[in-house]
Amino acid sequence: MSAVPVLLVHGIWDRAADLDVLQRGLERRGVGPVRAMDLVPNDGRAPILALADQVAAGAEQLARAHGHDRVDVVGFSMGALVTRTYVQRLGGKSRVRRFVSISGPHRGTATAFALPFAGTRDMRPGSAFLAQLESDTDPWGDVEVHVLYTPFDLMIVPATSSRLRGARSETAMNVALHRWMIEDERAIAKIASILRA
Repeated sequence: MSAVPVLLVHGIWDRAADLDVLQRGLERRGVGPVRAMDLVPNDGRAPILALADQVAAGAEQLARAHGHDRVDVVGFSMGALVTRTYVQRLGGKSRVRRFVSISGPHRGTATAFALPFAGTRDMRPGSAFLAQLESDTDPWGDVEVHVLYTPFDLMIVPATSSRLRGARSETAMNVALHRWMIEDERAIAKIASILRA
């Protein structure tokens, strides 16, 4: 049997191809097989729960394709919140071994007030959607959760919104920009070490 397959989930306005640097970096470090998926639409118009349903389908397909019961999922930015929703609401607890959240708006981000869409409303601080996720008494089950974020984030405001209660590890990276979190060699090395453990 091959190693546990890894699903990568991108952020708002991104595509699977925007995760190429991360994917190659993980594969170079012995992680994988690694597959990046596209969220449609990618612009915040769809509710987070609807996007999480796509991650659920992607995780099932990836597990079946590689003959595994479990998958690891790495979510970036909006994709981290989408992945969290899959774990907490759509059966991900039974499928996901490790969830690595990179700079996700788990407690909301002030930048989400800039757009009036369903998904961006979900990402606003104090939203009913985030309150429901936070109210879970057992959000993770057996899933091992790890968090990476940068304190210099100008997309996730405040940057500490990326933290998750119950995470196994939490790493603040000295990375200058939100977007660089999926390209910085130190961040990729940290993610690889988590997934290889």
